[in-house]
Formats: sequence, C-alpha cells, structure tokens
Amino acid sequence: MPRRRTARRRRPFLVALIATVGALVGIAAVIAVVASVFIGVLARSYDRNSETIADPFPTADRPAPSTGAENILLIGSDSRSGAGTASGGRSDTLMLAHVPADRKAVYLMSIMRDSWVDVPGHGTAKINAASSWGGVPLTVQTVEQLLDVRIDHVAEIDFAGFEGMTDALGGVTVQSPKDFTVRGQHFVAGTNRLDGAQALTFVRERHAFADADHTRVENQQAFMRGIIDGVLSKGTITNPGRVQDFVTATSKYLSVDAGLDFQTLVGLGWSLRDVRPSDLQTFTLPTAGGGTSADGQSYVAVNAGAVQSLSSALRSDDLGRWLQDNPH
Repeated sequence: MPRRRTARRRRPFLVALIATVGALVGIAAVIAVVASVFIGVLARSYDRNSETIADPFPTADRPAPSTGAENILLIGSDSRSGAGTASGGRSDTLMLAHVPADRKAVYLMSIMRDSWVDVPGHGTAKINAASSWGGVPLTVQTVEQLLDVRIDHVAEIDFAGFEGMTDALGGVTVQSPKDFTVRGQHFVAGTNRLDGAQALTFVRERHAFADADHTRVENQQAFMRGIIDGVLSKGTITNPGRVQDFVTATSKYLSVDAGLDFQTLVGLGWSLRDVRPSDLQTFTLPTAGGGTSADGQSYVAVNAGAVQSLSSALRSDDLGRWLQDNPH
C-alpha cells in the first residue's frame, strides 16, 4: 500500500520531540514555552514537510495498554520507505523510549539491528528484517512480541535528518566511548564537537569496531544526548530563529503516527517539564553473545532471561529499579 499523507495536524514541536529522542516529550515542553509566540510559523513549517505513517500498528492481538506510562518506538533508516503498511528497506536503528507514569525520568533502550528474534509470520530472523517484510506494522508487532508491552507511538526518521538537525543547532558535542578513524574522520575517546556530516558518520559507523553494533549503539546514544544538550542550551531555547531552523531541518525527514498530535504532545511535554538531560538513562537490550544461523547469517543472540525480567519491569513501570539490578 503506498504511503499516504493524512490531514494536516498542528504538531510544531513534534520534530524536536522525536529528533532528540531521549528527552522526547520534555524537550517539546521546553520549546513550547519559549516558542509559543511563533507557534503558527512553526506549525506551518512542520506541516509542509512531515508525514503521517498510515496504519502503523498491527491488527493482530496486542499487549494491554500501560497505565500512565508511554512507550515510543523510534526507527532510523536510510529513508522512510517503511512508512505505512508497505515493506521497505531494513531499519538500521531501533530505540524504545519509555516514559514512566511518574514522569521523573526518560529511558532510552537501543535494540541492536542484528538481534535474533521471532518475527511474526516469518520465523526467527534478525529484527531489522521485519521492516523489509512488513514495514512499520510488522516492526511494531515484532517489538511488542519480544517485550510483551504495547507500543503507544511510532516515529521514523531518515538518517539524513541527523545531519540536518545537527547543522541547524550549529553542531553538537558528543562523548565518544572509543577513539576511531573512518573515511578520513577522526573521533577521539571523550569529547568531540561535530558538524552534520561528521555526526552522520559517527552514528552510522560499525565496521571500525571489533564489537560492531555494540559500540555503534553507544555512539547513537551519545549523539542523542548531544542533541538534547544542544536543544536545551541557552543559545537555542532563547533563539526563536534557531528553534524554527531546527524544526524545519528535521521535519522533512520525519514520519509519525497520527496519535502524536499537538494536543497530545503538549500534554505529555508539560507532564515532563521537570525532566532534565541528567534524567535520561540509556541502555541496550540485553544480549548473550553472537551466533551463526543455518543459512550463514551472523547474528546477535538475545539474553532471554534478562529480557524476560526487563519485560516485567516495563509492564510494572519499574525500569529504574531494573537498571539498578542490571547495570550496563
């Protein structure tokens, strides 16, 4: 089914919400306060560029909704070809943002793209194959089945959007876990100031590392922290022009489910008004080494026992305690 554009919705701060991922809704609230005087301009900018995902959720039986908490699935890819029910390219990045009912923190979990899981209707495979076989709905269904929790919202962003949002902020500062060089770009272990092209290289590289995607997802988490710090910096939130540039630069690469309308975002954002970058906790879905499938695919094994306890913590909205008991 071809992707369709739905009726325009006024979601001017959704771009900041999704693009900064970790502090998703909290950032939206901050921007809502400082940018309210030019809300109409931002709304028009967002509406001209962003797209709505058609039918992003599976029709099969789904886990029960959470009480108060929100789970937002974030999909990064080379294009938004997975929007709607159409199949497309494999998703390069999967992250689950968990916003607890008490709104005292935001948890961002990376799911490695080579995680070996059951893809409904297709058997065991790498999790990123779900996007190729069934687009966003099958990706959502696969994650819901893996974690036994309902996904409340979905956002898909083209990797090129990472470059655009970085340049709109005048660059971002990231803390790299490792020193590495790739395609003429050198990144030191520790603090790096990146422009858009450098940021895109930083979040995508995996072959430079012996542990491949393990370091790659750490770099992606570091980038999200850098974006959050950049959006919340005084130089951004007090500068309406920079906020508008950020929204404009990002929205053209963004697709979201219809439920993330302006009213929903403002409500969630206001409830997270006290959340700060230090309240963002990042981690990776527990793994158990690697393996090779019968047809020769190299994959990342999922730690079934740890994922079972993680699932329980997500359902009981006690992820903070789970992270204390399962340091990463």
